[in-house]
Amino acid sequence: MSRTVILLLDSFGIGYAHDAAAYGDKGADTLGHISECLAKNPRSEGGEVRPLQLPHLAERGLEAAAVLSRGEKLAAPLGAAHTIGAYTYAQEVSKGKDTLSGHWEISGVPVTFDWGYFPNVPHCFPQELVAALIEKGKLPGVLGECHASGTEIIKELGEEHIRSGKPIIYTSADSVLQIAAHEEAFGLERLYELCKIAYELVRPYNIARIIARPFVGTCAADFTRTTNRHDYAVPAPEATLLDKMVAAGGSVYAVGKIADIFAHRGITKHYAAGGLDKLVEATKQAVSEAPDNTIVFTNFVDFDSSYGHRRDIQGYGEALEYFDSRLPEITALLEPSDLLLLTADHGNDPSWTGTDHTREKIPVLFSGAGVECKELPPLATFADIGATIAKFMGIEKTFTGEPVKL
Repeated sequence: MSRTVILLLDSFGIGYAHDAAAYGDKGADTLGHISECLAKNPRSEGGEVRPLQLPHLAERGLEAAAVLSRGEKLAAPLGAAHTIGAYTYAQEVSKGKDTLSGHWEISGVPVTFDWGYFPNVPHCFPQELVAALIEKGKLPGVLGECHASGTEIIKELGEEHIRSGKPIIYTSADSVLQIAAHEEAFGLERLYELCKIAYELVRPYNIARIIARPFVGTCAADFTRTTNRHDYAVPAPEATLLDKMVAAGGSVYAVGKIADIFAHRGITKHYAAGGLDKLVEATKQAVSEAPDNTIVFTNFVDFDSSYGHRRDIQGYGEALEYFDSRLPEITALLEPSDLLLLTADHGNDPSWTGTDHTREKIPVLFSGAGVECKELPPLATFADIGATIAKFMGIEKTFTGEPVKL
């Protein structure tokens, strides 16, 4: 028996997708633009230029996959030649460029329908929805009601929220309604209960997720979002790779927000963690504890939430370098029969306009388990990833997708 370990770097795109123009994202390139920026600019005033260095990811094919996807080299080498595993990139067929669509498609269930979205206008939520949320949540009112960056809106409205007791509701280009509230002044459990109410209220609008966004601090200058975020997501319409793994008698160990993304379906054990360091530690614990016939699946959300959405190019690059430096701690725990996948779910180019995700191709880097060192053909759908893992694990084929020969 074998295990599969999936390390998903949330938002780590490697070049704009073929249909990016339809999303206003033609030219977006998360990895490429980070590499270009760090190859040209010192990281501190008066400091030396230090290009992006990701030797362990490069060793598993990242640089080669990026060249294949982008059609040109990165601004500077990542620090190692490709020597381990099989690499390529994948295109997305799901509608949208959000977390749920990317993860579902990877697990064999592309989104073929249209999610509901809230328009980018003031008071963007239907007033009957807002009124029902206020009534059912026993609220004095709400703040926000707009498209916004989560970190900026708590700076702008956090103090008023504490004074008034009104939670902050906002959205983005994704199919989502987010509710921000102070953990102490409003209460964490109260925020979770309010999100459960909102989850039921948005059903008629076909919204994918409600996200609880708790924060702490005393004023706008020190408000900080905490790791107690919680996503309330609709379940996939078909059985995912995770469902099929559990149905076959295997296990799925979910680290970070994976359990939330899959509505806690097809999960046998959940490791709650937030922050890159804690997610690495939780992943190491999950791999150490996982028996044969298990999928360990981690989402490293900070690349997206802390750097991509905040348009922090240097921060994103240094977070990648930190992850790369700790990757050997995870790979050291793998058995020779284990399959490792490094991938992403969409892009979030920190050099791009706005604060939303970008429609990009994703890296697909397989290693371990006797995988040959080779270039794989580009994948026309993320679902080919799930189909490949299903074949490797010897379980029922995913809803869609075709396995690649590793």
